[in-house]
Amino acid sequence: MVASVDPLLEPLARIEPGDRLVALARTIQARDPGTEAALKDSAADWARFGETCLGQALYRHRSVFRNAAEAPAWSHLELSYFRNIVPADAIHDLVVRRQPAGTDLLRAEILLTTPAAFILPRAWRGSADSPGRQASLEYIDVDPIYLEEYRDIMRRYIGPAAAELVRANRIGTFRAMETAAVLYRDPGLTIDWNQIHLCEVDADGFDGFGQAFDAVLRELSPHGGFAGVFAGLDRIRAIRRWTFNDPVAEADSSVARQGATDG
Repeated sequence: MVASVDPLLEPLARIEPGDRLVALARTIQARDPGTEAALKDSAADWARFGETCLGQALYRHRSVFRNAAEAPAWSHLELSYFRNIVPADAIHDLVVRRQPAGTDLLRAEILLTTPAAFILPRAWRGSADSPGRQASLEYIDVDPIYLEEYRDIMRRYIGPAAAELVRANRIGTFRAMETAAVLYRDPGLTIDWNQIHLCEVDADGFDGFGQAFDAVLRELSPHGGFAGVFAGLDRIRAIRRWTFNDPVAEADSSVARQGATDG
């Protein structure tokens, strides 16, 4: 059984689609070593997008954990969080406007939270207190005809199990998001996805989520724990790429104050 933490001491924020949190994700190739500093400064200045902006985060690619695509790995993923909608001026600044020298925008998309599967500690302040952790980013392609079945599996099993792991501090957060619209895609980008999952994990010796999820899933699922639930997922989705990343900027603590308290 996964160790538990008193929910009165460590309440979680569970953000549902009805809470209208949206994210603008940018997949970026930074060709100049100085470009990351400019991206980091931009993330720290997220308040320029107005009161609907809840913060930004920037992650630097470190290594590929699993890969099913031939496309070269990109250098950064940036997430900008907003209430309700992404303002036009933010889209203009981050997507339409010409990118700084040394920066190639490979993809820009609007993401919505996956039901019961966007979970943070209410006291989330980034992963600075857990220096051994890296940001796990999964780029997942769900067959469109199975999207409702996928959401149901996430709602009934994966999200609740992940909440227990976040509460026990086995993982930092669990943020499942699905693509609502692709605003831009570089013609040379040969990999595609419609889901991004973000989670902070202890990368040293990491061998997937099987062991961590199995104990809690056996209590939630009548179908044989991790193996049974993920057999259903493997039938309807493919992980195109799974990477480990260093958090460059995590100015996203306001996100944890949205949505319902999950005790």
